[in-house]
Amino acid sequence: MNVHLVDGTYELFRHYYGAPRSQSVDGMEVGAIRGVLGSMLGMLGDGTTHIAVATDHVIESFRNSLWRGYKTGEGIEPELWAQFHPLEDALEAMGITVMRMIDFEADDALAAGAAKAAADPRVSRVFICTPDKDLAQSVVDSRVVQFDRRARVMRDADGVRTKFGVPPASIPDYLALTGDSADGYPGLPGWGAKSAAAVLAHYGTIEQIPDDHRQWAVQVRSAAHLAATLAEYRAQANLFKELATLRLDAPVFTSVDAIRWTGPQANFPNVCERLGAKNLALRAAAIRGAA
Repeated sequence: MNVHLVDGTYELFRHYYGAPRSQSVDGMEVGAIRGVLGSMLGMLGDGTTHIAVATDHVIESFRNSLWRGYKTGEGIEPELWAQFHPLEDALEAMGITVMRMIDFEADDALAAGAAKAAADPRVSRVFICTPDKDLAQSVVDSRVVQFDRRARVMRDADGVRTKFGVPPASIPDYLALTGDSADGYPGLPGWGAKSAAAVLAHYGTIEQIPDDHRQWAVQVRSAAHLAATLAEYRAQANLFKELATLRLDAPVFTSVDAIRWTGPQANFPNVCERLGAKNLALRAAAIRGAA
């Protein structure tokens, strides 16, 4: 069997900015919800059997207590934020397992879910459906892959090395050095993608990089400056690595059997009617009937 783990927060943002606006019967904007539901039905119609969706039930997580500048919900349009929780309810009514994250983030759920699914010998491949570069660390050979559904790009371990210049295990170190503007931490001064990739391709982790550039076994431009910066900001680099490292203890499904789609719940037609999208209920019933 194949397992598909979907970044629900990303999907909601994507459809909010890409799908037509539409209102529910009570006047609420629900275009993004309808877009995500339709997209999930597309996956099920294409043969997906085991699926779970990770969501940020709240935006802040334990990482906000570690770094003051870590991302928050500030700036999210109220019309978009109002669709977060109704989407979770609608997905569950569709019969899809939802991993609602409160202390953790949706990315943690995707990483933890991928590890759990990959540990099951019945699973042939795990698809982590998100373009978020954080999840590159969860890729394992060609068995756990990252799949950008919008761009139709699939990336295995070799693909991660091609894109970032480092193996999946070094992604947290890479992000710690280069920073991640989407998550709100800056990386180290002077360290860019090329220098981080070159050094980490040899040393693997930040901890293994010597403070003295004369001990480096790799040639990079401005090595003396980079080494001095790392020596000065090593504690901050370690903190950024902690921020970038996805947690495998996030609460997820108990087994892959629990995320097998067996059809919509009895209340799904009512949910679709309130969303002004009766066609979604008809599609779900047809997909279930053809399974």
